[in-house]
Formats: sequence, C-alpha cells, structure tokens
Amino acid sequence: MTFIETVIANLSDWGPRLAAGLVMSLAVTSAGFTLAFLLGLSLEYLRTRSSFAIRAAATTYVVIARGVPILVILYLIYFGLPGSGIVLSAFAAGSIGLGVVYGAYLSEVFRAGLGAIPPGQREAALAAGLTPAQAFRLVLLPQAIRHMLAPLLVNLVSLLKDSSICALIAVPELTLTSRAIMSESFLPLHVFALTAVLYFALAWPASLTVRMIEKHLAHGSGASRQRSTAKKLTAQPI
Repeated sequence: MTFIETVIANLSDWGPRLAAGLVMSLAVTSAGFTLAFLLGLSLEYLRTRSSFAIRAAATTYVVIARGVPILVILYLIYFGLPGSGIVLSAFAAGSIGLGVVYGAYLSEVFRAGLGAIPPGQREAALAAGLTPAQAFRLVLLPQAIRHMLAPLLVNLVSLLKDSSICALIAVPELTLTSRAIMSESFLPLHVFALTAVLYFALAWPASLTVRMIEKHLAHGSGASRQRSTAKKLTAQPI
C-alpha cells in the first residue's frame, strides 16, 4: 500500500486515540497559558513597585526561568518535589512547569506593552486618587492590551508546541500517544507525519491570526498618525 493508503487504513484505530491525545495537549496548553498569563502579569506588576527588594526578586525570577530549559523545570517539579512530600499528577506538573517558564516570557510581553503607554497616564491616575494597583488594572492594562495581543498569541502557539515535552513526564498528550501507536504499529513515519499535520492544523490558523492583528494595528497606527498630522496642518494659520 502507498503512504496515504496506509494512513487511511489505520485511521479508524489511530484517529480516536490521537484525538484524545490532542484534547489532552489542548488542556495542558490552556492550563499552562492561564497560569503563565496570571504569573506574567503579577511579575510585571511587582517590577513596577517602588521597593527595590520586590523589583529585584521579580527580575531574578524572570532571568532564572528564562535561562533554565523547560525539561529541567518539569523534572524538578515532577520528580524533585516528591522528595519534599509534594506529589503532583503528570498533568498538574506539566501545566505548572509550562506556566512557570512562560510566565517569565509573558512578563516581558507585558513590560513591552505597558512601556508603550505614556508615563503621564499612570501619574494622572494616581493624581486622580487611584491606588497603584487600580491604576495598573483600570488604566494602564486596558490600553496596553492592544499592543500585546499578537505577542500573546505567538507565545500561546509556542507553548502548544512545547507541550509535547510533557510526554517525557508521562502526560498522555498527543506526542506520547503517537509514540504508543508507533510502538504498536511499527510505522513511525506514518504516525508522526499525521501528528505533525495535527499540530500544524492548530498552529497555522493562530499564526495567520497574529499576522492579521499585526497588520490591523499597523494600519490603525498609520491612520492615527495621518489624522494627527492633518489636525496640525489645519490648525496652522495660512
């Protein structure tokens, strides 16, 4: 049989199993990204505090988390914590490990997005009587979101692909399921080609969405600059 015929012939057996693995991959990705989002937002908030110790602690965390491989973090959580009496399931360890690492990356995304907001916005919010936390949540963050949508989606796609590493701590996601099917069928090329197609089917639409957002924001920024220039020209005396 040809390559395609072999895949089709085995699809009735492989399909449901790969679909279950794909659902698990999406679950660990969702849990990991949610944790990373909250952690990254908290880290960026801490790095804007006036206390040097708090800023230094948050910055140190970001540097360490970005400098250590994800697999090492997963091993520390899944195999290391039981020595301290903390036992986590493979799913929980995988989600936490991904969230811990990507939280550091997302904090840089938030930093860049918030850095695009003029400093006067925060000063005005504080002068109006808001607390630093309220100014961050109600004034700065809503304005910064539009600058962060595309980078957040890029990190989400990266996290989805990195979720395959969780196979090494026995999370029954798509890659581990593919390995199990491959060991039974002895058709590694067929199985992992199909797995690659499934990953691509998820990542490609997200990548297209990122491009659309970037084009929309670039168009919006260009139109805004044109309106600003037109106002200045019409305001000048003839």
